[in-house]
Amino acid sequence: FSYNTLSSVPAGSSDVFNIDPKTGEITLKDALDFEEVRSYEIQIEARDKGTPPLSGHCSVELEVLDVND
Repeated sequence: FSYNTLSSVPAGSSDVFNIDPKTGEITLKDALDFEEVRSYEIQIEARDKGTPPLSGHCSVELEVLDVND
């Protein structure tokens, strides 16, 4: 399989997350700030290596918690 990000909400938030194209593991590129954005939604596509290749899509929703309060 190969994984990639199709879109994200809010716009431009795909720069905050990294998706490993081989495993699909999602990691942070930088710290998240609860005061700036409280939730994210990422649309992800998984594609196999068949002939023809088949794909599936999912939505990952992330809620940011305020650890200072």
